[in-house]
Amino acid sequence: MNIESIGTWAGEVYKALETAGDQTLGMKQLKKATKLKKDELMAAIGWLGREGKLDLSMNDEEVVVKLV
Repeated sequence: MNIESIGTWAGEVYKALETAGDQTLGMKQLKKATKLKKDELMAAIGWLGREGKLDLSMNDEEVVVKLV
């Protein structure tokens, strides 16, 4: 794992969320859409969250994500 790969994973997550439009996606949905491992997905979400591009919330005990 390095900074470049995390940036690449963040791009994959961003594309998946962009495709979802105004819909929120749960972790399972994002994992399926991006084919990333859990740690890769969490690193990517951290990257995008730090950039202020995500809205994170809880839905039935699952974290859900959408683009801001």
